Amino acid sequence: MAIEIERKFLIDQEKWEQLEKPGPMHLRQGYIFSDENKTIRVRVADDQAYITIKGSTTGMSRSEFEYRIPVADAAQMLDSLAVSELEKYRYNIAYAGKLWEVDVFLGHNEGLVVAEIELDSEDEQFELPPWVTTEVTGDKRYYNSKLSTNPFKSWG
Repeated sequence: MAIEIERKFLIDQEKWEQLEKPGPMHLRQGYIFSDENKTIRVRVADDQAYITIKGSTTGMSRSEFEYRIPVADAAQMLDSLAVSELEKYRYNIAYAGKLWEVDVFLGHNEGLVVAEIELDSEDEQFELPPWVTTEVTGDKRYYNSKLSTNPFKSWG
């Protein structure tokens, strides 16, 4: 079984803006199904597409199965099957031997920037970049599936 172990953090906007970074990837993703126990997501990331099935989260871990699919199929699924959707830019930043994925959200989630790191174990030690601030790993509001139905701009 494939397991995803992920931690999420908010970022310091000022330090993030000053950081030299590679060009972003544009992501459009939609949810065909999402509840507390499982999520089925379709994502188009520039010129590649994926379907992903995720199980419920326990601690920082959950089962994850991801498969490449044709971009045209993904676009059709997003247009006809997705019940919710979001868009974002993703920056891949290497720091202290780890890959950080930083998502800059668009649309109704504009203003939200979240940094994620995937780990090999829940107790793995790693160094925080200077632009990372508050951990939000356990806060379900920051799950992408939740942001697609309860966007950041509606939080008040």
